[in-house]
Amino acid sequence: MLGPVSGGMMGAMLGASLWEPIVRRAIVGRWGRLKMAPAIDVPFPVNLGPLGLYLHVPFCRKLCPYCPYNRFVYSQSLFEAYERAVCGEIELYAPYLNGTPISSLYIGGGTPTVDLAGLVRILRRLKSQVGPIGDICVELHPGFMDTHCLAALRELGVNMVSIGVESTSDRMLQFIGRTHNAQTALDAVRRARSQGFETVNADLLFALPTQTPRQWRADVVRVLDAGAHQLSTYPLFSFPYSDFGRRQRLARVRQPPARSIRAMLDDTDGIARQRGLHRCAVWSWIEAPHKKFSSVSRHHYIGFGPSASSMIGSHFYVNTFDVDAYASALPGRRPIALVMPMGRRMEMAYWVYWRAYELFISDAEFRGMFGTNQSLVRLFGPSFAPLQAAGLMKRTRDGYRITHRGAYWIHRLQNLCTLSYIDHLWGRCRSSAWPQEVVL
Repeated sequence: MLGPVSGGMMGAMLGASLWEPIVRRAIVGRWGRLKMAPAIDVPFPVNLGPLGLYLHVPFCRKLCPYCPYNRFVYSQSLFEAYERAVCGEIELYAPYLNGTPISSLYIGGGTPTVDLAGLVRILRRLKSQVGPIGDICVELHPGFMDTHCLAALRELGVNMVSIGVESTSDRMLQFIGRTHNAQTALDAVRRARSQGFETVNADLLFALPTQTPRQWRADVVRVLDAGAHQLSTYPLFSFPYSDFGRRQRLARVRQPPARSIRAMLDDTDGIARQRGLHRCAVWSWIEAPHKKFSSVSRHHYIGFGPSASSMIGSHFYVNTFDVDAYASALPGRRPIALVMPMGRRMEMAYWVYWRAYELFISDAEFRGMFGTNQSLVRLFGPSFAPLQAAGLMKRTRDGYRITHRGAYWIHRLQNLCTLSYIDHLWGRCRSSAWPQEVVL
């Protein structure tokens, strides 16, 4: 972990262990913990309506020590094995996606453009197999997005990009192990803006060790001055299994206290509003009329690549994290490592969770998604009542809106959820290509 756990955080974690079963029962409809098990007879997606796609490119020239995501040091031979396999995975799904509206494609990593020619080939194969795709969003490393790269992406129909700026302080970038400097990152934002992408998002990390609110305000101002349409802010996720989590020299370093984290978020909201941006999600602010760039809020989606997850309503599942195991499974079978069946109530709760992340839960959208005459109020109103009483959520004529105070606490609780659920799942998947049952 990133230094000693603060008393407040420890209290929150201990408190979570007490109320977690109650929340799980109220929202999901069950007392027991969630379980994922080896895949058996997972159906292919059919009749899902608008469907999102995700492509995971798990390669980087250098592995940033703080990054918890599944990635490997790039080599041409390993990328070639990955490319053959991911095209095989796409072809397995293609017959079931034919005629299905594809609302979006999100490409993450890793560094998706670490092998630009390979990425171009994969995208062409994907588009030839599944047909027209709506928004196409790509994550970019500031050091791997020259003018030629951006032009190639535009030609393929990419209309949104997200740039991993992370910080505008060279000292902080060096501390977290990034391979670019502040000037490279800001130039990258300007270059993407000049290429005419519909939305240019800039990612920034906050709550970094030793980071002050004043330094954070400077980060926000600089990326907006560089021309970012959208700003997405993330706390430093201190996953124990990441290189960053294991660096012993950080054992003496503490993250900023909770009051500083809240001050940073409040400062972000204030600066963004002054600059004409509005909050479009718990972690993001965007300038109208640009489309929101988001990696996580699609309800039904299919993921391609090692460690990619999929949500098809009846099941949530994740591919093996191991590139060699992934390549060995394909094209004969899907490389699914673990799966969790989703009951109707759980699927509804999943949808509600991500709408809360987007700060508004629409009753009409809920009815349309699930084809039910039962209202959101009837099914989830009792669970929402304590949140309303605490001022975290407000009932409106057409749904529920998360308040400013509520957004802060969702932000904090998502961090705890990530540390307890995703960390456990990803840790097991990193240690074994085909893990046995994982209890979350």
